[in-house]
Amino acid sequence: MTSAPSPQPTRDSTARPAPDPQQPQSWSARLRRFGYTAQPGLDVGWRLDPPFTEPGPRLWSVLKVRPESRPALTRALGWGGPLLVTLFAGLLRFWHLGRPNAVIFDETYYAKDAWALLKRGYEVNWPKDYNNTVIELGSKVPVGHDPSYVVHPPMGKWVIAAGEWIFGLTPFGWRFMVALLGTLSVLMVCRIGRRMFRSTFLGCLAGLLLAVDGLHLVMSRTALLDLPLMFFVLAAFGALVIDRDKARARLAAALPMGEDGVVRPDAKIAETLRLGWRPWRLAAGVFLGLAFATKWNGGVFLAAFGLMTVLWDVSARRTAGARRPYVSVLKRDVLPAFVSTVPVFFVTYLATWTGWLLHTDKGDRGYLREWGAEHPSTGFGSIFPDWWRSLWHYSHQVWDFHVGLVSPHDYESNPWSWLVLGRPVSYYYESPAPGTADCPADVREKCASEVLALGTPLLWWAACFAILYVLWRWFFRRDWRAGAIACAFLAGFAPWLRYQERTIFLFYAVVFIPYLCLALSMMIGSVIGPPGSNERRRVVGVVGAGVLALLIVWNFIYFWPIYTGHTIPVDSWRARMWFDTWV
Repeated sequence: MTSAPSPQPTRDSTARPAPDPQQPQSWSARLRRFGYTAQPGLDVGWRLDPPFTEPGPRLWSVLKVRPESRPALTRALGWGGPLLVTLFAGLLRFWHLGRPNAVIFDETYYAKDAWALLKRGYEVNWPKDYNNTVIELGSKVPVGHDPSYVVHPPMGKWVIAAGEWIFGLTPFGWRFMVALLGTLSVLMVCRIGRRMFRSTFLGCLAGLLLAVDGLHLVMSRTALLDLPLMFFVLAAFGALVIDRDKARARLAAALPMGEDGVVRPDAKIAETLRLGWRPWRLAAGVFLGLAFATKWNGGVFLAAFGLMTVLWDVSARRTAGARRPYVSVLKRDVLPAFVSTVPVFFVTYLATWTGWLLHTDKGDRGYLREWGAEHPSTGFGSIFPDWWRSLWHYSHQVWDFHVGLVSPHDYESNPWSWLVLGRPVSYYYESPAPGTADCPADVREKCASEVLALGTPLLWWAACFAILYVLWRWFFRRDWRAGAIACAFLAGFAPWLRYQERTIFLFYAVVFIPYLCLALSMMIGSVIGPPGSNERRRVVGVVGAGVLALLIVWNFIYFWPIYTGHTIPVDSWRARMWFDTWV
């Protein structure tokens, strides 16, 4: 009489099942001297779809939570923790959002272009030195019909326009939607981190780090295009992480389970199983199209994320037992992945130009809208409609502008200096005299009110080490989480390194801030120690991680006045200018 099979580990369990002796070891021997540690041959189902970690019994006993309440509380914390962090981030981003009551930095372009999109469907030229008139008249400001030559696609301006549609042409109105996306990006980082690390704590930590980053805060409170770009890229990244989990869970469910309850690899299933409908890849295609329609550097992420998700499929099929995983992915996954993202990407991009495309009347149309009709083609170009050739010609002019932009600017910076915050950008600066504009009458000198696009220094400097850590962990331990973070970071950072002469700015780095926070959270997790570490190891790790996190929060609080335009004595302002290049 055979005994009953042992139960399979539940998805809430953190206990690792017994190793599978049939799983071959990889090339670990060659890398062991560099610190590589081979993962044990775990149950294949566990490796494809690992469970989330849970608080240990000691923590539950300290909190006096009864055993029957623990599962429900654990599930609630999966959303409750991220929502609390998001609430905190939202309070920081919406607090006095309309201050400064002025058009600051490049809001002079995007706030007015967004209003023109609302009123005309395309960008128009505005009179010079019109910012004070915009502040004075608000939504009553007259909007002309003269089309304007703009050098960025319209999606980011449509985002800004949504806030203006609700609240009018005011500083609060044009900053509202950007602040909302900045707040939601904190929620996404919490949930993405939780899913990647299988830890609610580490996910919330990553979101908290993003919430207290100065550059992310400033960009969330300013109507520029880079924060919406960051949001759409992050949304695409999160969609692909969800797609990865669901595809691997589907693959694990199809594999055979032995009488001992352990899921076994199966070459035939691993190589032939079709993973079916994958809507999260479609969502990623939409988000990447919106990113590209905000700023063109969003297009880099299509290539980077496309390669990343294909390699994830290779890893999944290899883990499931495929002998030739690359061939299997080429046959089963590459074409569906391409169709789910690339055509969707371009259709989404074109859809954001609808306002420009529909306005064709003389005296009421966008810049170069009728160029194709006015310049008919007799060659190969004649097979394309006039609107397509007009958009192509316009795009070619914009490309020439971007690659040839070398005019000097006081706040330009080399991308090599971004990670150490070499040259932040001042968006707004005023020097009120004592007794005026919130400047105390008893100060010895004048006051200073500044909005400085500066990351929280301790966070960024710690993140430099975290990036090295994830690169090491991916290369020597083949940790997919480290590889994903490194891929997204490099896609946002590395392309700028080729433009050593172009005029570029530190605030472009906002697109990869979420991945710095995820990298730092991952490094802090390794400092705390993996599940099963002894109590002393845990205590030392928690103290070290806690000290680092508290220092970062303190650093953010210290620089808060120059992130939000507070009026402070000029001596206090000077104390925060740690380097000459920050002035």
